[in-house]
Amino acid sequence: MSGVTGAALVVGGTGTTGRRVVAGLLGAGVRVRAASRRATAVAGAEAVRFDWDDPTSYDGVLGGGVDRVYLIPPPGTSDPAAVMLPFLRRARASGVRRAVLLSSSAIPAGGPAVGQVHAALPGIFDEWAVLRPSWFMQNFTGDHLHARTVRADGVIRTAAGEGRVGFIDAEDIAAVAVRALLDGRAPNTDLVITGPQALSYGDIAAVLTEVTGRTVVHQRLTREEMVQRLAAEMPAAFASMLADMDLAIAGGVEDRTTGTVERITGRPPRDFRAVAVREAGGGGGVCGYAGEGQALAAGAASGAASGAGEEAAGG
Repeated sequence: MSGVTGAALVVGGTGTTGRRVVAGLLGAGVRVRAASRRATAVAGAEAVRFDWDDPTSYDGVLGGGVDRVYLIPPPGTSDPAAVMLPFLRRARASGVRRAVLLSSSAIPAGGPAVGQVHAALPGIFDEWAVLRPSWFMQNFTGDHLHARTVRADGVIRTAAGEGRVGFIDAEDIAAVAVRALLDGRAPNTDLVITGPQALSYGDIAAVLTEVTGRTVVHQRLTREEMVQRLAAEMPAAFASMLADMDLAIAGGVEDRTTGTVERITGRPPRDFRAVAVREAGGGGGVCGYAGEGQALAAGAASGAASGAGEEAAGG
């Protein structure tokens, strides 16, 4: 038991990290409100309707003892601060004292998109944390764009070249989030979260080939080709931002690992092969080869390619 007497609000409570955060909080004996656009039922939690684009939904998720919140930015927008900051100020006025925001390792405080929310958070809450995970291992499962192209063509297409990424399991992100929400002392900082190894997309393709038994390769695209490809799935400005993240990967900015998961949770992060085997064995649909089971829509930002860009406010 956590000793927490208040309730936790999880925005995106049916999403990739959100549903895992809900499970972790419930396991610690905390009352949870799981917020999603359709108030989808979540076992053990109070399901509530929430839509970033509908301010009339805000008051219904606050109050009632909610004193901490896990935040997933609105999907597919390059300016989440415009809708998030008014809600966060309302949450603070209603009694929320701790906020944990899902961002991205690629976006610092004051940077684009959710970086503006990151910069504002300490001025709104006395207790806070910003989770900055690297790109999700779950980007290669379920209905994510990479998973669909692997399923259809045996190809991962990026503009990342041979750049390496410390891909992270969504389970490990959620475990850090739960501790950031419940520990007696809030982190009051940002936490860069990675897996145990930095891998290129070629490395990922090799692991998927081994696990699925079907050849998977990495196809290198130019930035312009990547923008064009992503723009078919999301707004052009967001597609451009994600393509620029690929170029940054090619330049080495994501070629790192951190000890955050073990320091915060007391156990090491899982490696990609272990996660791929787990998802395949559990029907998670690693690239669709373990049946058509759908796992994940992604690390923060709806349907995009980065951890901070694949998780909407739930279903």
